[in-house]
Amino acid sequence: MHAKTTLPPQRRRDPRLDFFRGLGMFIIFVAHLPENTWTLWIPARFGFSDATEIFVFCSGMASAIAFGKVFDHQGWWMGTARVSHRVWQVYWAHVCQFLVIAAGLVAVERSGILISCCGLEQDYVGSLNLWHFFDRTGENLPGLLTLTYVPNYFDILPMYIVILALMPVILAVSRIGRGWVFAVMAALWLAASFRLLDLPAEPWSDRRWFFNPFAWQLLFFTGFAFMRGWLPAPPVRRDLIVVAAVIVLATVPFAWFHAYEASPALLEIRTMIEPLWIKSEFGILRYVHFLALAYLAWIAVGAKGSYLVTENLWGACVGVVQKVGQQSLAVFLASLVLAQAIGILRDMVWGRGNFFVEFLANGLGFAGLIAVAYAVGWYKSQPWRKQKSPLVPAVVVADDMSARSAPRGSGEGERERRA
Repeated sequence: MHAKTTLPPQRRRDPRLDFFRGLGMFIIFVAHLPENTWTLWIPARFGFSDATEIFVFCSGMASAIAFGKVFDHQGWWMGTARVSHRVWQVYWAHVCQFLVIAAGLVAVERSGILISCCGLEQDYVGSLNLWHFFDRTGENLPGLLTLTYVPNYFDILPMYIVILALMPVILAVSRIGRGWVFAVMAALWLAASFRLLDLPAEPWSDRRWFFNPFAWQLLFFTGFAFMRGWLPAPPVRRDLIVVAAVIVLATVPFAWFHAYEASPALLEIRTMIEPLWIKSEFGILRYVHFLALAYLAWIAVGAKGSYLVTENLWGACVGVVQKVGQQSLAVFLASLVLAQAIGILRDMVWGRGNFFVEFLANGLGFAGLIAVAYAVGWYKSQPWRKQKSPLVPAVVVADDMSARSAPRGSGEGERERRA
């Protein structure tokens, strides 16, 4: 009698996490497509926080699921090894992405196809400030590999690498007490805010990383803490909803350029409070604004994302967005490449500024992100490892049945069993 094998229950993916990560990926593409008029309608135009906050916060939540259980079940050393493996993957993804985009742009520039076919004289390499890399390759190639040369277009993944590297430290501190975790998070954020912790972005100047990882870790580990249960889920209360809505609406005049450019008083206040909403050091108003917006979004999708799981057209669209969110790293890498490629294609074929052209360019990019998500999901499923059950010839089945039906000890049955 064989012992019954009990498999551990599979943890269901949270539909909210994948949905908002996917939504963030689409917004990031819109923000990176050059001269894209759709950027006038992304969240960054109406509040202090934007798609970067969505990416970092959701990455913290996803990391708690992906890496937290390794720390819990296999210990700190194996958890650290698992995180270091992810850091290794993201590091090479960053390097390869830079080389692909830089090589593609300089190839287009030097081919002369833009001038010969379209009469365009766009400096795509210069638009990303990459001529320094080609003019000083001997100096900047080591900088690329050591993350001391980080152009602004390629600054999110280096930030993510450093934050991931902080995860074993945070989990080690959590053994002392959760209060110590939040104290370390706050201390790192304060040190970064006062420029006591910073990283160089290029060898020839004193420019620093645009995204200071020691500041942005505050948001990452907030999402991490929610998913680990270190922070309780906020209650659904009318007064909290009102407070969150007031925070979101009150920031619009200071973030929407139409508002503060029309009012000298608003512009003066915005300039005066810049340290509170600055993006590089993750100003505290960005944190407050994002948490308020996230709270409203969390309520809007229903308990456990019930409004996202439907059988109609809306549910099908949500499923596509969730698929993009499930493959966020691959989609993010593709989005930056697609943004540049589609921007060049748009300039060559259609030009800029036309509403239909912008719709087509963004739609083409969205289709590309969706295709990448489904392709990567298919490869990750490793379909080549799924072997079909071989068909058993009928004569073999018949022989097996006759062997079982023959009396024990009979010559025919014994011969069948031996065969």
